[in-house]
This record gives sequence, C-alpha cells and structure tokens, in this order.
Amino acid sequence: MALWDKIKESASTMQGQLEAKKNDLKSGSFRDASMAMCALVAAADGSVDPSERQRVASLIASNEVLQNFPADDLQRRFSDYLTKLTADFDFGKVSILQEIAKAKKKPAEARAVIQIGIVIGGADGDFDKSEQGVVREACYALGLPPAEFDL
Repeated sequence: MALWDKIKESASTMQGQLEAKKNDLKSGSFRDASMAMCALVAAADGSVDPSERQRVASLIASNEVLQNFPADDLQRRFSDYLTKLTADFDFGKVSILQEIAKAKKKPAEARAVIQIGIVIGGADGDFDKSEQGVVREACYALGLPPAEFDL
C-alpha cells in the first residue's frame, strides 16, 4: 500500500474512532487541547500558510466531535494558539504542550487529541516528519506511547 493511501486510511480510521466517542468528548480540557493540537500541527514546519488554516476551519465546521462546541469559539482558540506559536515557536510550543497535557486525566480524551492531530496532519495527504514529530511530542505530554498511533 502506498504511503499516501496508508495516511488516508489512518486518518479515516481515526475519524471513525473519534465519532464513536463523541458523547464522551465534551469537556473544556478536550476542547482546548484539541485546538492546541491543531495549531501545533499547522505550525509544525515553522510557518502557517492559508491552506493549513483552511484545513482546520474545515475540520471545525465538519467534524462531528468538534460540533460539541461553538465553531467561533474553537476558531478563536485555534487563532490564539497560532499567535503564540508564530510569536516564538519554541516558547509557544512549550505552552501549547502544557495545554495539551491537561487532557491527560481522561485517557479517552487524550487519545482523541492525538487522533485529531493525525487527522489534521494527514488532511493534505502528507503527514510529514515535522507534523509527526509534534504529534509524537504530544503523545509524551499525554503519557501515551507514540507506537500506539504508528508514530
């Protein structure tokens, strides 16, 4: 199976798992951690281009799990996290990983945050090394083994 097909299949599988847990994913810590994860993946290569912002906006609008929250609130949080990352990536990343780590208390939420990172990373068909790296760091912040997600 080609890498592109594997990425698409993995993102699709993750999306299905997220939808199955929709009713368990309503906390503020999940909301904040998922938007922090989106920002981290979008800025993983050191810059955020308009297509990355559009992918996250699409996810916010169409993802059943994220529809538990008001879209404008999610968009504002995502933008705030991006601002931290673009101002100073290394310092912003530390702050954002701390935000993601707050979802550690609930294993289902922690896994869902990682799954959202993989869905966002694979949305363009290229889950590149920098994106995989920040998702792997988020796994460590959440106390999850990266191998569980093929990272």
